[in-house]
Amino acid sequence: MTTSRSFTLLCTVGVFCFISYNMVRMPVLALFAESLGASPERIGLIVSVSTLTGVFLKLPSGALSDIYGRRFLLRIGVVAFGLPPFLYPWVTDLDALTALRFFHGLATAIFAPSALATVADLYRERRGAALGTYTASTQSGALLGPFIGGYLIYASGFSAAFVTAGIFGCIAIVIFYSLHLTPPPPRIQEKGMAPLMAEMWKGFRVVAKNRKVLITSSTDAARMIANGALMAFLPLYGVSAGLNPGEVGLLFTVQALTSLVSKPIMGRVSDSVGRQPLIVIGLVICAATFVCIPQVSMLWLLLLLSAGFGFGEAVVSSSSSALVADSSEFKTLGAGMGIGHASGPLLAGILIAHLNYANAFAIIAGLQLIAAVVFWMTMRRT
Repeated sequence: MTTSRSFTLLCTVGVFCFISYNMVRMPVLALFAESLGASPERIGLIVSVSTLTGVFLKLPSGALSDIYGRRFLLRIGVVAFGLPPFLYPWVTDLDALTALRFFHGLATAIFAPSALATVADLYRERRGAALGTYTASTQSGALLGPFIGGYLIYASGFSAAFVTAGIFGCIAIVIFYSLHLTPPPPRIQEKGMAPLMAEMWKGFRVVAKNRKVLITSSTDAARMIANGALMAFLPLYGVSAGLNPGEVGLLFTVQALTSLVSKPIMGRVSDSVGRQPLIVIGLVICAATFVCIPQVSMLWLLLLLSAGFGFGEAVVSSSSSALVADSSEFKTLGAGMGIGHASGPLLAGILIAHLNYANAFAIIAGLQLIAAVVFWMTMRRT
């Protein structure tokens, strides 16, 4: 199978996986949790718990993909996208919903770092453009998922949205099994847990000593905190401001559309002018648009701010993923990719649970600005 065909199929799998995942996640999940009687604190936990899966598993899964090959981890991840949505209609209490979200989080925790590392393996010289194109493909799932999910719960209820999400996930599984990736040479000759843990720990140590990877990943986490806040509480804020679920889904669609269009372009720009300035500029854009969202209630203004945040997010993510790939040793590339996507919504949920929207959003915007300053100063010294 040619490189271009493998890349095209991987991007197609990403589209269907993230349509499925984002149909459940935005805006359906927060509204579904509220319909079961969840408090704001519990909604924050439910939305964040899938990220906890990522905190514990993204770095190990990235390292495992370096050891056993990307396809093995991708296979597990794509199944975790396709099957859990069919279980949501049977959920009737918050504890079961929390547990299901933790299990569903396996999808991105296992699939995302392996897929990013696979793209970086396929394109050594044009990583920025390739990673920008792949993430734009997955972002198209974030574009369509919220719109379809919001419309379905507005027109037909929660069960219709969940079942449709499962169908999209199953389509991704079928496409994935037509993808053939060349496995890397075996790197562990012995079997058993001891050599596996030794090899993983070696990869973790290499990543931990890589200052560029650590600071870039921490900076990317600041963007994800803001993104997590929107994912968890923009649906509730939008409904309280008079929007219907379909219109709230449209806000996420516009954010994703702007990011979808911008990521390949910004990936090429980062290849030409450098990653670091774009990361700083993107964080500033994200902070400026993010802090304004709870200050307005008109749909057209919220759409404009959502588009602005989506553009800033595209500027940051297309450059940060490429910078991590540039700064990681080949053997620990998957481990390096796993760090930058492990945190976010949990902190946002805690802040919003204890503050009003305006103050919580202002604090999170401030974190992004601080991250931009620290990143720029650290990288200049490096």
